[in-house]
Amino acid sequence: MTAYRKVAYHVERGIARISLNRPERRNALDQELLTELREALRASAADESVRVVVFAGAGKDFCSGMDLRAFEQDASGDLAKFQSEARNMARLLLEMRRHPRPIVAAVQGRALGGGCGIATAADIILAAESAEFGYPEIAIGFVPAIVMAILRRSVSEKRAFELITSGERISAQTALAYGMINRVFAAETFERQVEEYVAGMAAKSASALTLAKELFYRTDAMPFEAAVDAGAEVNALARTTEDFKRGIEKFLKKT
Repeated sequence: MTAYRKVAYHVERGIARISLNRPERRNALDQELLTELREALRASAADESVRVVVFAGAGKDFCSGMDLRAFEQDASGDLAKFQSEARNMARLLLEMRRHPRPIVAAVQGRALGGGCGIATAADIILAAESAEFGYPEIAIGFVPAIVMAILRRSVSEKRAFELITSGERISAQTALAYGMINRVFAAETFERQVEEYVAGMAAKSASALTLAKELFYRTDAMPFEAAVDAGAEVNALARTTEDFKRGIEKFLKKT
């Protein structure tokens, strides 16, 4: 198994757990951490035992965003270098979207800037009631540019524009009301409820989860008729899987 410096990764009972592991920096993102997240993500995609992937943050926060010290220390003005570093983040988000398994972000504490983007790139977001979300980049003359495409698909256009131009931090309950996250759990029961939720998802058919996720995002930019046709193809394909055959047999035995 690959040795990571800034990521904790392990697989147990069909659940791959990828943790941002820089608690002393509130899990702030640098190039090494981004690269290791991508490596762990690829490892989980290649592991046939994995049914669900969980992203979390070590310590009190999920992720405070990009490590601004790295920006301060690099005064080179090298546009090509900056583009390469930006693509590292962009590819992480794309690889999350293309991953064959559902990805759940378990968010405690702050999920800001790029950290909020990583959470939003997950398929499901479970948050502690004390969690905070936001894109504060505008306050330092920066733009939440890479994460914008995902945010616009998560909330209304007006909400998205307000979030990226105000830099406002919002509570977990507000994020839930905006449709930005899926569920909010009390702090004292957060870990238990996340475990129950993820275990329930991991108990589902792996082939059905993979087919459902792939179809869901593939139809993003499709016209209605093409999306329905794509659904018909996946419907037929799902009926050929062993999981479907076992599921039908189990259901009929019950009835």
